[in-house]
Amino acid sequence: MKAIVSVLSVVATVDGLVAPSGLGGTRTKRRWIAMHDFDYDVAIVGCGVGGHGAALHARAMGLKTCVLSGGDVGGTCVNRGCVPSKALLAASGRVREMSDESHLASMGISLPGGATYDREGVAAHAAQLVAKVRGGLEGSLQRLGVDIIPKFGAYHGPNTLDVGGGERVTARDIILAPGSVPFVPPGVEVDGETVYTSDEALLLDHVPEYVAIIGSGIIGLEFSDVYTALGSEVTFIEALDKLMPAFDREIARLAERLLLTPRGIDYRTGVFASKVTAGKRGERPVIIETIDAKTKEPVETIEVDACLVATGRVANTKKLGLDQAGIETVRGVVQVDDRMRVLDGPDGDVVPHLYCIGDANGIQMLAHTASTQGISAIENICGRDNVVDHESIPGACFTHPEVAQVGLDEEAAKARADEHGFELGKAVSHFRANSKALAEGEGEGIVKVLFNKDTEQILGAHIIGMHAADLIQEVANAKKAGTSVRDLAFTTHTHPTLSEVVDAAFKECVGMFAH
Repeated sequence: MKAIVSVLSVVATVDGLVAPSGLGGTRTKRRWIAMHDFDYDVAIVGCGVGGHGAALHARAMGLKTCVLSGGDVGGTCVNRGCVPSKALLAASGRVREMSDESHLASMGISLPGGATYDREGVAAHAAQLVAKVRGGLEGSLQRLGVDIIPKFGAYHGPNTLDVGGGERVTARDIILAPGSVPFVPPGVEVDGETVYTSDEALLLDHVPEYVAIIGSGIIGLEFSDVYTALGSEVTFIEALDKLMPAFDREIARLAERLLLTPRGIDYRTGVFASKVTAGKRGERPVIIETIDAKTKEPVETIEVDACLVATGRVANTKKLGLDQAGIETVRGVVQVDDRMRVLDGPDGDVVPHLYCIGDANGIQMLAHTASTQGISAIENICGRDNVVDHESIPGACFTHPEVAQVGLDEEAAKARADEHGFELGKAVSHFRANSKALAEGEGEGIVKVLFNKDTEQILGAHIIGMHAADLIQEVANAKKAGTSVRDLAFTTHTHPTLSEVVDAAFKECVGMFAH
């Protein structure tokens, strides 16, 4: 990397600014100018979805920006997460659909000989998508004039990042966006071939005949969908007493009926995989020793062809050097306030001009949350107070059918109603009453809306069914905007579309009928 030259920068911060030519128009509100003598206005450590979103908004605000990518443009989401997993789910979903003879027959379709797939072709589909999306992400940064530095930046105190080799980058404001890495519990021997995390699983270098998945969260569920579609037998090992702990309990029960039972997936709950010994393909199995999660007594030993460790993710902050700067993390998680400003410890003081977004702050490990937090950080850097409404950010599991949610689950909504003394409302509509779902032969699933009966404000919504991940966005937008369920009940939805399932739930909230 060439020597870094300090520049004099003009930064417009408060109510608005005149955007530079080619950056999307102008703003003409009152502004003030701050002078500084740093290399950049904003330096971002990490080039995943969060860092990318922050960089785009920084340039839209006219800030001189660099991203220290660490040689990983796209981060986890693009390279080892959201993007390749969706490619595998799309391909395996086609296999599942074309292999369902009764489903096809109901629409007058038959496929003599059944569906087959080429594993290498499916894997190549994912790899090609990753390359395309990564290239697009990098290209957008370059077009907007963001400097991409292919090194990792460690925090070296106020306004300074150490990039190795005695070189440093300085910036008026620094945003940490290093993402996360898979968590591997003690006692688990990962060899990357027979025992592996999602990082290796997404390469799909083989399809095991029998695979155990440790953890029944979203990552585990999505891979169970892929593996069973491609012919694998699957067993879940879950330490908690209930499967799918991230889901609303009613949705989880329905998900078990739709996603596990018909696919022959069995499971153990309330047990730890205390020791996992890697095997050798075609020669010896993977050995999984389990113990009771409460008593720690031995339960059973399971032999499988492969084991996917899907036990969550941890903040990727070890190399940031925060401890040397007197900044305390909690199990690696950077502490921040509601404006994404880094705190020097739990309930500590704000570290000036230092922000942390995405998985590393542990608030909500979702790619789109990281992007939203990045935009929020830039807004706060520019002097426009911004707080992210995390309760209005939706999440989704891209199984077949999909599961999506926003806001509180029913248990949390009941607790809030009890605490604040209001009556909880609940409305449920069914895909089986929707013309479009029936036309597709996809009548399984529900939409559940939870709301405050006094204010008619949405508390949460949960969907399992066809295109749930798309449908949840309408509810998330309404929740963020503060739109009442009564106003939503009087909106018009296109017919015949799946959106009418959501419309039916809104109408039920206020005693109206959709059918």
